[in-house]
Amino acid sequence: MTLTLPETLPAFDFPARTRIVFDVGAIDRLGALAASLGASRALLVSDAGVIAAGHVRRAIASLEAAGIAAALFEGVHENPTNRECQAGADAFVAHHADLIIGLGGGSSLDTAKGAAFLASNGGRMSDYRGHDDPPHSLPPIIAIPTTAGTGSEVQSYALISDVDTHVKMACGASTAAPRIALLDPELTLSQPTRVAACTGIDAMIHAIESAVTLKRNAMSAMLSLEAFRLLAPVFARVLASPNDLQARGSMLLGAALAGLAIENSMLGGAHAAANPLTARFDLTHGHAVGLMAPHVIRYNAGDDATAAIYASLAACLPTVDNSAAPVCASTASTTTAAHRIADHITQSLAAASLPSRLRDVGVTTHDVDALAGDAESQWTARFNPRPLAAAQFVDQYQAAW
Repeated sequence: MTLTLPETLPAFDFPARTRIVFDVGAIDRLGALAASLGASRALLVSDAGVIAAGHVRRAIASLEAAGIAAALFEGVHENPTNRECQAGADAFVAHHADLIIGLGGGSSLDTAKGAAFLASNGGRMSDYRGHDDPPHSLPPIIAIPTTAGTGSEVQSYALISDVDTHVKMACGASTAAPRIALLDPELTLSQPTRVAACTGIDAMIHAIESAVTLKRNAMSAMLSLEAFRLLAPVFARVLASPNDLQARGSMLLGAALAGLAIENSMLGGAHAAANPLTARFDLTHGHAVGLMAPHVIRYNAGDDATAAIYASLAACLPTVDNSAAPVCASTASTTTAAHRIADHITQSLAAASLPSRLRDVGVTTHDVDALAGDAESQWTARFNPRPLAAAQFVDQYQAAW
């Protein structure tokens, strides 16, 4: 007789690959943390904005104080490609580094991971598409996010675009997960308002989508709920009071927990619908996913189990005065709760002065069929709790238009 777990209690494998260090001023501990990994020579991967903010200077000072020789690779650009990853790998080899540090937004962290793939295993980034461990382990990685959004600091994937085909590749391996994620809320104070808005919206939707995917499990559910509890009540506070360190810390930790939830649950239809908008209309990812998520949420609420999960998330929403009190009473219907979450995303776009309709970002009704075809082929679509084919995506794009 074969025994199986009930469908409501799926099996899971939860590896705790990444040590999370969360504290104001934690950047000054970088040298000691790098030394704890046995490092003697480190390559720091970052971008011009982070350098101008002074974060790279503090990082290098901490490394050098610990006796670690540091070199800087500053060739990071938004939406990193295989070209930047190869340049980073070349810099890693030239420095004879034994540790790679990503300092910045998701692009810096993903470039660091891509460079680690190529420096340790050679070949091309396309060789690592998917999640198969390469022959050689990647060098240890420390991830230091300066934005609260992607969750890349705790994930085993890097999103890298092919410079020739423009295809965005998810490249993963168990050793691509950073050994240490250093979360310092002080570093996020330098984010431009638009960056904070787009990454924050992305993080909230990470929590929402990872909570309801077909791969959800007991561990991912706890992470998704706690992430949303940290993120949703403070998003508007961060925009209104950029120097509110408590709110910044809540966003940073919430984004990391949402990243861990994704690692164990995946994403769904909102991200599948957003990626074609980014590719075809060059929309910022966080804005694109914010445009589509409300319509995917309302569609998913047609599934009773999914609607019940939305109800538990809705209890974390702020009231109209942005206090942390629940906006949905326990007696509220699950359908009402789903609409509350969808409305919260739309309201967050408005708070960030971002358009909430596709017609306002250059999309026409003639674009809908092509967008829907692209969305149907996205990997994350298969994990959505309700089936999504081109016809359903057409409905959602039309609703967003």
